[in-house]
Amino acid sequence: MNKQENALTSDRVADYLRANPNFFHDHLDLLEDLSIPHPSGNAVSLISKQLEILRNRNQEVEDKLTSLIEIAKSNDTSFNRMHKLTLALLETSTLEEAVASLEGVLSDYFMTDFVAVRIITSNPDAALPHLFLEPDSTELEQFLPILAADQPKCGRPPLVQAKVLFGAAALEVQSAAIIPMKFADISGVLAIGSRSSDRFHYSMGSFFLTHMSEIISARFLSLLSEKKYA
Repeated sequence: MNKQENALTSDRVADYLRANPNFFHDHLDLLEDLSIPHPSGNAVSLISKQLEILRNRNQEVEDKLTSLIEIAKSNDTSFNRMHKLTLALLETSTLEEAVASLEGVLSDYFMTDFVAVRIITSNPDAALPHLFLEPDSTELEQFLPILAADQPKCGRPPLVQAKVLFGAAALEVQSAAIIPMKFADISGVLAIGSRSSDRFHYSMGSFFLTHMSEIISARFLSLLSEKKYA
């Protein structure tokens, strides 16, 4: 082995220290002599640098924990709202009551300004004709891509969709969540809108929106099957 192969290089020192993490346990005095360049240009001791690294790591862990706590709080709030929605719908005995209850709960607990439900079926002779969309209607064509994707769509809705859902208030709707309703034998669209452009953003998660549509679909299906329109 030649001298070049025996030469002590910084890489070999680094490899040795990695392989012997307890090295400084037996050489504590070296920690006071070693220094590491600091971005400011001043040298700091190895102990100071280690403390800085530990503080940064602790801060990262604390930030992640804070984020998880906030998510947990948000989920608790959402579950409580879903519970209130479920109870409110169960207390209704007709479709008319269900629609009115839905509008009240979503306004009070979900911070919405507009609510629309459209059930796809041949229009029964009901007291709420605006609640239904004919299967072959041109109005329904506007929502076929959303129904096919079977995923909520959030953001500012196209005006043609907003007019079908919100009627005269269409121009006031700055953001909305349009949610497919598919549960057992019922199919349709649930839409919740807001005058705020930030309320229903395209990046919103879909779990609670889908859960909401299932709750509403189940109750409306029950009332439809019992022919309780008004």
